[in-house]
Amino acid sequence: MGVERGAIGPREIDRVWERHILNCLGVAALLAPNSELLDVGSGAGLPGLVIAMARPDIKITLLEPLLRRTNLLTEFIDALQLGDQVSVVRQRAEDHRKQYKQVTARAVASLQKLLPLCWPLVAPGGVLFALKGEGAATEIAGAADLFVKLKVDRVNLIETPGYPEAPQPGRVIRVER
Repeated sequence: MGVERGAIGPREIDRVWERHILNCLGVAALLAPNSELLDVGSGAGLPGLVIAMARPDIKITLLEPLLRRTNLLTEFIDALQLGDQVSVVRQRAEDHRKQYKQVTARAVASLQKLLPLCWPLVAPGGVLFALKGEGAATEIAGAADLFVKLKVDRVNLIETPGYPEAPQPGRVIRVER
């Protein structure tokens, strides 16, 4: 259903598990228990829906601006019976006004573009978890001036646990407010 509806590309089918789902599971272990989470640019539900299935203690808001994707996310939520835990908001990040202690973003933008977009959504004392690839350290270095400008408290690059099926560990940039 994801390919037919344009949520994932046809070349991703053979690597959905190791490249996408396992990558999202790694960040689920980093989240505070019994908390709320905003997933920015949820697209096909990654990482938000994967986190919801792995962490039923977390209430999740999926933020997605495109109608066709919000419709698909709603169908996924219904099919997975996650309606008590997960909600979908059709809105651009720039227009969303609520703040959260935990915010995730995966495949949205480079850290240079992602931080200004997501930082207003991170509550004081909160954390942005940016799921990244091999270039994560380079993105951190390239955003050094931005960290100062935004008064970022701390930035860590975390390699999430590898799984037997995963070709490599995931990388999460943890940005604390």
